[in-house]
Amino acid sequence: MVNMWSIVIPTYNRLPILQKCLQAMEAQNFTTPYEIVVVDDGSTDGTVEFLQSHPQKFPHVRLVLQNHEGAAIARNTGIDVARGEVIVFIDSDLVVTPIFLSAHAKALEKSLANGDRAFTYGQVINTANFDEPTSEPVKITDISHAFFATGNVAIAKHWLLEAGKFDTGFRQYGWEDLELGVRLKNLGLRLIKCPEAVGYHWHPAFTIEQLPALVDVEAQRGRMGVLFYQKHPTWQVRMMIQMTWLHVLLWGILSLGGLLNERSLRPLLTWLINQGKPQLALEIARIFLNWYNVKGVYAAYRETRQSL
Repeated sequence: MVNMWSIVIPTYNRLPILQKCLQAMEAQNFTTPYEIVVVDDGSTDGTVEFLQSHPQKFPHVRLVLQNHEGAAIARNTGIDVARGEVIVFIDSDLVVTPIFLSAHAKALEKSLANGDRAFTYGQVINTANFDEPTSEPVKITDISHAFFATGNVAIAKHWLLEAGKFDTGFRQYGWEDLELGVRLKNLGLRLIKCPEAVGYHWHPAFTIEQLPALVDVEAQRGRMGVLFYQKHPTWQVRMMIQMTWLHVLLWGILSLGGLLNERSLRPLLTWLINQGKPQLALEIARIFLNWYNVKGVYAAYRETRQSL
């Protein structure tokens, strides 16, 4: 019998969309008691002040503060203070439907008939529509094959503790949730897909000004990918982090060895954005962004080999 659920939401400088996220979580059609643990990771945009001054708007929220230390540490903080037997992880830019928690609960309860070594994974739909994020239709690019991802997942707290929680060595972007997923799989946990638990992941429409940050993210993802591989040196992880000759060949050919990049494609990307097609522009940009990721992961791998 589950007496309480805890929704753990790490956040950093996302106040406008966080408000929508929390409003949706407060509007749940859910009879089991639940709390919303918001772990602020050192925000400087007024997030803390807003939540502290509007407690009546968010009666389920428990605000926890920490210095800016990254998502892995923030989620571990949430796990440590959570009062619920079940923990739901969502991101602070996710807006859910009113049946979100009840859908996870029904799927988890059904899985208990075969033992409790299971967790539920909901559906994430990406959208750039801030005013009406839940109006976005599902797209082929929304399909995920991840085993464990913290954008929309419900799991018993004791499994997180037994697996050792998130590895705090992942201080930059990427892979900390999938790495924990490997350890959960090694404990024998099963993934139960729960498409009824829908979350709409908001991000601003793609602009040219985002390119430097996106390029930096790929470098970070490459470095954290190597850390992932060091912990789990398998072919499956190499495929996940794009550290194979197949990825070198694929993105090398598509990017013409890097000739297609943020500089050479800037006129085309700008034209597409001006034509009202920012998503198409982003998909084209992913060609050279993936090439940067592949180069970054191999560069980070060489650095680690040289330091041995």
